Amino acid sequence: MFGLFKKKSEKDKLYEQYQKLVKEAHSLSTTNRKLSDQKVYEAEEIMNKLEKLK
Repeated sequence: MFGLFKKKSEKDKLYEQYQKLVKEAHSLSTTNRKLSDQKVYEAEEIMNKLEKLK
């Protein structure tokens, strides 16, 4: 309850964005492979940013 107004850190925001892109890529992998590959690439770029922050 006390963390209700706590702002998310940059790492948390990037990690959530990474998870969202991976999930989208997985769901698109059966219907649109090109778009799925693009989402995987974007997720990898975000992971690289996360590694630089550590």
